[in-house]
Parts: sequence; C-alpha cells; structure tokens
Amino acid sequence: MLTNPATAKRLAAKSAPRVIGAASAELGDLRVPEIHDLANRLRFAPQQGRIWLDDQRMMLMHVSSLGALRQELIDSLGKETARGIVTRIGYQAGARDAEMAKKLRSSCGCYNHFLAGPQLVSLEGIVHCEPLALEIDVGSGHYFGDFALIDCAEAEAHVASYGIGEEPSCWMLVGYACGYTSTFMGRPILWRETECKALGHDRCRVVGRPVEEWGEDAREDLRFLQIGDFVKWTPATQASAPQALFAARAAASRENSFGMVGISGGFNTVCHLVKKVAPTDATVLFLGESGVGKEIFSHNLHRLSKRARGPFVAVNCAAIPEQLVESELFGVEKGGYTGAVASRPGRLERAHGGTLFLDEIGTLSYTAQGKLLRALQEGEIERVGDTRVRKVDVRIVAATNVNLCEAVKEGTFREDLFYRLNVFPIRVPPLRDRRDDIPLLMNWFMQRAAKKHGKTITGFRERAVDAMINYGWPGNVREMENIVERAVILADDGALDISHLFTNGEDFHSNTFVIRRNGALLPATGCLDAEAAAPEGGLPALAETEARMLRLALAEAKGNLSLAARLLSISRPTLAYRLRKHKIELN
Repeated sequence: MLTNPATAKRLAAKSAPRVIGAASAELGDLRVPEIHDLANRLRFAPQQGRIWLDDQRMMLMHVSSLGALRQELIDSLGKETARGIVTRIGYQAGARDAEMAKKLRSSCGCYNHFLAGPQLVSLEGIVHCEPLALEIDVGSGHYFGDFALIDCAEAEAHVASYGIGEEPSCWMLVGYACGYTSTFMGRPILWRETECKALGHDRCRVVGRPVEEWGEDAREDLRFLQIGDFVKWTPATQASAPQALFAARAAASRENSFGMVGISGGFNTVCHLVKKVAPTDATVLFLGESGVGKEIFSHNLHRLSKRARGPFVAVNCAAIPEQLVESELFGVEKGGYTGAVASRPGRLERAHGGTLFLDEIGTLSYTAQGKLLRALQEGEIERVGDTRVRKVDVRIVAATNVNLCEAVKEGTFREDLFYRLNVFPIRVPPLRDRRDDIPLLMNWFMQRAAKKHGKTITGFRERAVDAMINYGWPGNVREMENIVERAVILADDGALDISHLFTNGEDFHSNTFVIRRNGALLPATGCLDAEAAAPEGGLPALAETEARMLRLALAEAKGNLSLAARLLSISRPTLAYRLRKHKIELN
C-alpha cells in the first residue's frame, strides 16, 4: 500500500482513518470497486432522444462546445463571475451524484460507496480519477482526499481557448468534488486544485479537506461556491446543520411546492399555469386523460388561492345518478321528495366561500348541464322543494377526460356551458409524453409504499428501470402508483424487479441500449411481455435470458460470429457451443 509521507504520519497518529495507495489501488484490505454496477445504470434511448444514468437524464456534449461556453461566459461576464457560475454548476452535479451513489452503493461499505463519485465522473466522460490518498471517518467528520485527474476534459477545453496560463482551470470539477464530498460527509468539504494542465503540468490534481482546516484563506474559494455562511456556524450547530441542509436540498429536488414530483417541461408548464391563475377567481378547466393528476392539481390550485381557508368540495359527476343530480348539487328541503326527512345543503352551498371541483363533468346529462349552467351564471340556487333563493359564492374548477369540443359538435355537451367553463383551460399531458418524470415518480411511490407497508426496498433493478421508462402507461400516474405499491408488497425487501412490477400481462417494449464492459452498445432487451419476464419461478429463467442475449448479439453483429463473440466478451468457440446448446441457427 502506497501513500505520501504526510499521510502516513497522520495515520500513525490516528489509526482509525485508512488510505488508498495510488499504485496498488488498494483501500486497506479492499480494492477500488469495479465500475460495472454504475455502467449498468447507463441507458441510451435514441428513439426518445434521451440518455439515462439511473434516474437522471443526461446528454452528450462536445468538449469544444464546453470550451466555447466557458469562453463566452468569461468574455461576457468576466473571469470571476464565470468561475462562480461554472463552479456552482459542478457543485450541484456533485450533490446529485452523491444522492445516486447513496442509493446504488450504500450497502457496499464506506469507501466503496464514496468511490462511486470519482467513478461516475469517469463514466460521464469528464475525467479519469486516480486516488492518491483517502481518509474518511464520517462519524467524527474527518476527511482528507488527494486525487489525480487524468485527461481532464475541462482543462483540455480551457487550454484550447486560452493556452497555458497562471491559474488552474478545472472549476467545474472542483465544484463537483465539493458538492459530492460535502453531501457524502454531511459537512462542508472544500477542494483545491494544486496541479493543472492549464498551468503546464502533465496532469491535474485536487486536494480536499473540511473548510475549517483550510484556515482564513478558505474565504477566497468559498466565495465562488457561495457557502461562506457555513464557516460562521458554531461547533455545536456545524455537526447537524449541514445534514439538514443537504436533506432539504435532496427533498427539494424530488418534491416541489405542490407536494408533487416532476421535472419535465409538460409538468412545469402545468405548475406555472396553476400558479398564475390561482390568485384570481377565474374558472379553471383541467383537461387530460384519466390518472394524470387533475384532482391533485385542483387541490393545489385551491391551496394557492385567496380561498384557501374556505372549503374545497369535490363532486364526482360520473358517480351521481341522474335522478339525484339536482339534490346533490343544490340541496333539498325536508319533504322536497319522498324520503327527504331532513333538509340538507347541496355541494354548491357547502362550497360557499371556497372552491367547488366538478370532476368528470363531461359525463353530466344534458338536462343536468342546463341546471348547472343557470346556477353558475346567476350565482344562486334553489334547494329541491324550496322556494327560497340562496346566493352562493364559489369558484368553479372542473376536470374531464372527454374532448369537450367534439362533444359540443356531437350535441352531447352544451355549448354555452362549455364556454362558461373554458375560461382558463389547463391541459395535463399524459405520462408517456413526460417521461423525464418517470424515474422521480418511481422513487417517490416506492418510498411511500415501502414506508406504508414496512418494507426495506433499496431501489429498482436495471431492467426494471428500463421497462418502466419504456412502458406506455395507459393509466398514467395512477397506474404507476398502483404498480409500484403492488411490487413493494410482492418483494421480499431488496430491489424491485420486472417480476414484481408487471404481473397482469402488461406489454412493454425496450428501445434502449446498454453499455457493455468493452464499451460497445447493445440493445437492453428485445420485445418482452410481462408473462415472459415473470414465469412461475419469479425471475426469468437463466437459459431463456442467455438465449435472448445470444440472439441480440447475433442481430447486432449481423450474423458475424467473431463480432458477436466480442460483443459478449466470450471466445468464438464458446459462442458456437452455446448456439448449439440453445439450438440457435444462423440465417
């Protein structure tokens, strides 16, 4: 085991921390873990225009474009401002990767868990990291890291634009290291670049330790991260406050102010429209398929409105029998009809001062539509069997999965009622049109269901993630919630697999590619259905899986056995033997 003399001296004094040696790549009695568990989480979906790393959407970017962006920022805003922006972008990326590493490696031991970060930046094509020294004691908050950065894309881009200079240039990587390590340790860790190719060195090198150990000169670096307030905390609060901060940041990345999760353009557009119209009294009409979350958005609309302290009354128009529509909406007086033994207010009256939500309004009969229209126009109602007119002050929010424009043309929905409701329409897109939200929703529902049913669920297997992303979701968010809860119930703790999720014959197709150990891309799976993925034994049979992989490799290699063998990382004779074993013939 190799380390530098200073690190060896610290180890002799403390004994608890352990060291990675650069040459042997050893971590005490452990070795730097293989990267394949992380690489298996990388998915390419060219037909959707998406690349996924676990539940995070990624994108490929030319290094020259990164250089052009940096140059534009420096020339337009100045070096100081540009450095701050780039460093904070890196910090955010590091914090997100730390959350991912926690999910994927939390059971692999402290060091293997931590080293997921350096391996992730390698997988993302940014730089190859070689640990020179590493000391971690999360319990006491002790940290020291020394890493060599080989073939750094950021330094390469900077040198291409500005040549060799007098300052280090790996701003984003330094920010990444600060964000990743601070989130991992639960306390602010500051990194500095001690060597850089932009200074003429043959490689880049960074060193990290807690902020307070850098002394007063740490302020120079902290101003780029805008985390200077950390160093003002007292020792008593410094141990706990960062954990709360990072937990809040992680929660904020999953759940917005609506108590909902989503990051897609479609989701954010709906949130923006709801926030815009909420302070007004305008009638809102939510449009969209069943299960997309129209009622949840209507609840949030009410919560953000001036009527938030008033009642929110929901009416499922599809569940009210035709003969009871009038009494349900407007109320009934005692003796108003046979069996009316007591007076009671209707939904409109109960919603006075608040919001009335009319769900599935497209199912109301033509007669009921006329009665509702008059109440909305006049702002007054008469209970069944009563002659007294009652004024009501309600805000109307309606929702439907019916195309009301077509219904008006067909004569099944009143045109005047449609225009009364269609003041501020908000269309909620189906889940298949906002696939960026799928990974967030998966984890959100998994955590809720696991807590509800007392299960310890660690996440989703790679093929389960692939299937969930590519599934059509005809039932939208409601269907996903039910599928994930069912999977949590079926699973014996651990990770959720396809056999737990798709148990009712749902069809799903994979259009994604995975990266193999040799760097080649291979289709993730063929066209599968849930019955093939989940036979009586639970998981797919090993023989079926092997045969499927052989066929995929042959298809990718267009029948070339040597190329197919290389794709599978086996020899050509072994491939030929397995083809005979599974009775697979070449076309």
